Amino acid sequence: MTTTTPRATTKSPLAFTRAALEVARAAVAAYSSARSRKDYTQHQHVALLALKLFLGTDYRGLVARVAEWSDLRAALGLAEVPHFTTLRKAHARLKKPTSTPSRVRPSRRPRWPGRRSTRPGSTPAR
Repeated sequence: MTTTTPRATTKSPLAFTRAALEVARAAVAAYSSARSRKDYTQHQHVALLALKLFLGTDYRGLVARVAEWSDLRAALGLAEVPHFTTLRKAHARLKKPTSTPSRVRPSRRPRWPGRRSTRPGSTPAR
């Protein structure tokens, strides 16, 4: 049995972007941090990055097309077009795995609480 990757059923970049935006709303949080500047949502970033793949262009080419395409900006809810580095950084951030456990460094507290170091130059215990 062979598995195939799902293909887009539309050839319209606008319809594809609308579908990508809906999928992104279901899959990721609106903002990556509570202290985010809130210029663009992660939903918009994901939809734009999906459109980049759909069109087969680079970041600068995507920004140029979105800047010329008012219907697409309206569908994404963009008041202004993000800079291409914004999209590149969003792509790098979204690529990072989020479910991996963080490594916990062992604490560096003294072995016996209350005892001070006997190293030269340290203050003696009282």
